[in-house]
Amino acid sequence: MQKTSTEDQLPVLQYDKDQLALLILRFISALDLKETSKYTYQRELKPFSEWVVKNRVKQPIRDDILQYKAFLEKQGLSPLTISSYIVVVRRFFEWMESEKIYPNIARGVKGMKRNRGFRKDPLTLNQIQKLLQHMERESYQGLRDFAIINLLIRTGLRTIELVRSNVGDIRQESGQSVLWVQGKGRDSKDEFVVLTDQTLLPIQEYLKKCRSKRLRETDPLFSSISDRNSGMRLTTRSISRIVKDNLRRIGIDNLRLTAHSLRHTAITLALQGGASLQEAQALGRHANINTTMIYAHNINRVSNAPEHKIDELLRLDLEEKKK
Repeated sequence: MQKTSTEDQLPVLQYDKDQLALLILRFISALDLKETSKYTYQRELKPFSEWVVKNRVKQPIRDDILQYKAFLEKQGLSPLTISSYIVVVRRFFEWMESEKIYPNIARGVKGMKRNRGFRKDPLTLNQIQKLLQHMERESYQGLRDFAIINLLIRTGLRTIELVRSNVGDIRQESGQSVLWVQGKGRDSKDEFVVLTDQTLLPIQEYLKKCRSKRLRETDPLFSSISDRNSGMRLTTRSISRIVKDNLRRIGIDNLRLTAHSLRHTAITLALQGGASLQEAQALGRHANINTTMIYAHNINRVSNAPEHKIDELLRLDLEEKKK
């Protein structure tokens, strides 16, 4: 590849595995982020460092970043994942430029356009009723799993918000039981979901089974019952498995129906039940109302589908010709 005169002036970085690892470590250490976010950055830079070393890129230019992006596309990664990887690469080169290590050759390189709509589907009313009615509620595990799934369906909680919930987060606001949650990207529990009687009762029945353990307010609201992790906080993976297992028990085994589908279900049901866009936005705790509007668009698109009008017109035309 022939470089321009400007590119010829770029400093030569001996991008071997050790040097690149050192630069990434310095970058990660300089980030003003929580440790979990730093770990995410480090993990998402790993494919880039491996690609650079494998392709022996010693003096990267903008075209190399574009080639890396094309490489990610060929791996079959989702647009969201690719965009996330590119954002981290851009920030890495921004940092190198600020430290006068290397020019920011990734400036302006865009991520991938997100697909319209959602990657997961909501459940239908029939599927919800079947799921809740067929769940076992006699054992400790059954009570816990029912309380979890029922809570997700009726409040639209994210799995990470459920994982972070403690026993003491159930409180009263204006005479109504609520659950305070630490939302996505938040540092504190500054939002809540309303716990109706139908949502709260299964949680109380589950917690009643735990009374012998002398629960403290700081204890996880939902904990593991496995021998190895008994009493420890459930993980998002555990909750996903609980939802998937119960869906499979009623014959639903679809990649687009997961634990996150229950969040989509709650917001969809709220809008179908007459909630305004602003009310649905508050339920979903969406930072941007445009996200909520996707749900409303999908509902209106189906309810007022012009395809039905086409069918009706063809039916009337056929009847007229038969006369």
